[in-house]
Amino acid sequence: MLLIKCTQKLLKELQQKPACDVAQQSILGSWHANIFHVERRKCVLVTNDLTLYAMFIPYLTKSDFKAFHIVFGQNLFKNLLYENLQQKEIETALEECREIQYAKTDSRSVLGSMNDQKFQLECMIQAEDGLGNTDIYELNSKLNHGLFSAINYRHPIELLKEKLQNIE
Repeated sequence: MLLIKCTQKLLKELQQKPACDVAQQSILGSWHANIFHVERRKCVLVTNDLTLYAMFIPYLTKSDFKAFHIVFGQNLFKNLLYENLQQKEIETALEECREIQYAKTDSRSVLGSMNDQKFQLECMIQAEDGLGNTDIYELNSKLNHGLFSAINYRHPIELLKEKLQNIE
């Protein structure tokens, strides 16, 4: 089971009540998620707590929020495929997404890293002359190949690969 810790705004958009006392069973740990607007479009940034691996998911509609567990799984699959992960690693990550629960955010460190990631992606989108001209998978890849002090100046994609390779 996967736990996504959402901001109040995102919980409201998802029409979800936060779960209380959720036992963490995920190998990859929990994720944090935040909603914001880019060019008047609703977007979500989801970041893994342990690795800071991030996914920017743009152009979300009301129906996407109702089926967010599916949208999350599809985007994770496509982003991991873009990063050329092995099939076994992708399957392991997707297995975690079969059941998703939502809770309130609880890590100021992860939220701080997410603010940095949001700033970076907004700059990259502007450099590409807007969201319509931006390759979202390339954008996510660039975001995950950056260095973060919160994870000892490592790349989020490297940490995610290590986690998925060490699972047997």
